[in-house]
Amino acid sequence: MKLFYSGHFVLPLPEGHRFPTEKYARLWTRIREAELVEIDDFRVPELASDRQLHLAHDPEYVRKVQEGDLTAAEVRRMGFPWSPALVERSRRSVGGSIGAARAALDDGVAANLSGGTHHAFSDRGEGFCVFNDLAVAARVVQEEGLARRIVILDLDVHQGNGTAAIFSGDASVLTVSVHGADNYPFRKEASDLDIELPDGIGDEPFLAAVQDAVHQAVDGASPELVLYIAGADPFEGDRLGRMSVTKEGLRRRDRMVTRHCLREGVPLAVVMGGGYAHDLSDSVDIHFRTIQTAVEMSVELSDRSSALGPEAT
Repeated sequence: MKLFYSGHFVLPLPEGHRFPTEKYARLWTRIREAELVEIDDFRVPELASDRQLHLAHDPEYVRKVQEGDLTAAEVRRMGFPWSPALVERSRRSVGGSIGAARAALDDGVAANLSGGTHHAFSDRGEGFCVFNDLAVAARVVQEEGLARRIVILDLDVHQGNGTAAIFSGDASVLTVSVHGADNYPFRKEASDLDIELPDGIGDEPFLAAVQDAVHQAVDGASPELVLYIAGADPFEGDRLGRMSVTKEGLRRRDRMVTRHCLREGVPLAVVMGGGYAHDLSDSVDIHFRTIQTAVEMSVELSDRSSALGPEAT
């Protein structure tokens, strides 16, 4: 299973900034120490090119980000101070999701150890999101003829408003979001399927909503690729999540998504999404378990197919 990692392209932030950029390096270290995958399965993503970004973003917006020509209001909305390092990090993160999508189509499952920047619109950034990595990845694999019908399954606690807006009216990409009804963004866009949940929701009703979303997305849409945002922020200890889902509940969520996609033969590309736990190690642990689950289930299903012989495929 290939993992795309761009955490060593550091995002410089001022002291006290609430975005937990440190979690990406800690996640990579945790995966390396656990030897979840072979060292050769780690990939440094390529920079997303202007041409690739233009498939989902307004060229003038891409230029303004590249050249640092954003207005003060645009920078505030984005949530990050501009710097050349921000540009490189953002392009690498998009490149990681493009790489994971291509690898999933080859191998069945792959992951980007960042990504999930679903608040970025075609013409602006919002909510710690500069470019919309999954929107770009979806457009790239479509343009390359690798997949036509794609599902973006967003299980971050916050609605993927930018993603919903980018694909509004586009039947080739189904946008599915399970999120907090009263959480950010407070002005929601219309996904193809929105399942809104109350503050304080626990494991069982949360998982019932996820199961409904997975069945509608995979069984109803018959996609050729699922792009999955496995947010860590529904966690009960998250500063911004406002839900009461346990770590075990999130592991069950990941198993549900991964098992269903792989059993149905639908390639799955996983990205990390948000995670703002009071104790950063909790966010890292949840993201680690997401990758661990994907690796274990891909091996399990591969072993099962091998045992059944060629007719299983």
